[in-house]
Amino acid sequence: MTITEETKFHTKEQRAKKMMLWFGIVSMAMMFAGLTSSYVVSKSRPDWLNEFTLPNAFIASTVVILLSSLTLYAASVLLAKNQLRKAAVLSLLTLLQGVTFIVLQFVGFSQVIDMGYFMTGAQSSVTTSFLYVITATHLAHVAGGVLALMVVTYKLFTGQYNPEKRLGFDLAKTFWHFVDILWLYLFIFLYFFG
Repeated sequence: MTITEETKFHTKEQRAKKMMLWFGIVSMAMMFAGLTSSYVVSKSRPDWLNEFTLPNAFIASTVVILLSSLTLYAASVLLAKNQLRKAAVLSLLTLLQGVTFIVLQFVGFSQVIDMGYFMTGAQSSVTTSFLYVITATHLAHVAGGVLALMVVTYKLFTGQYNPEKRLGFDLAKTFWHFVDILWLYLFIFLYFFG
């Protein structure tokens, strides 16, 4: 393969990977649109909990995940400037923030149970079951994002990325920003319309 052919192939491969990520993101957005639409329709049920409020841990997790987008953005800027060590440290910080988000979500579930609301079983309600399904589904996507951040952070620390070779980083960054924006949407939805 000539250099020109190799460059064309590499460019097509990058476009294909980015396109696949965007197909996945659109599919996930449609799934959460369906879940929140079902939530709205279910609010008319007589067994809906109108006095339910989100626990404080969900507020704290929202702050953490928004900060994680800022640190990952800063890592991206540093990677573009070929400051790999600093980018790696910020990527690691983002990874730790992602793990903190997950921990705070479980603390939030615990607070819901402490308030006397259960997610499943005879003591559950449709309200808390929806909360569980929506947040647990989002958590699964965040866990995927955390795995991607682990790979990206490792590759940054081992010098496998540079300003020209950063596709994996950019894909992980796009996905992470998506799950951050998705959580912000879900949090606002659950907080104000719950």
